[in-house]
Amino acid sequence: MEKNEHFFYVLKCRDDTYYAGYTNNVSKRVKVHNEGKGAKYTRGRTPVELVHVEGFPTKTEAMQAEYRFKQLSRTEKEKIILKEK
Repeated sequence: MEKNEHFFYVLKCRDDTYYAGYTNNVSKRVKVHNEGKGAKYTRGRTPVELVHVEGFPTKTEAMQAEYRFKQLSRTEKEKIILKEK
């Protein structure tokens, strides 16, 4: 079985919006977002909370999952996120 070293993640921002991204180190990436050094979108919306993570064996697969998520409506995104809880 291959190790999942590539991740698609979703953050919930202070203004109740969602940010989706790719990383190979989730905890480090969330920390960077909360320090205001992450994506431009999250800089003014801290603190952010990690609400969803999926691991993949390749960067391509993780980025495809991110792209698919970004195409969804907010309602569809929340259904995916709520499955985690």
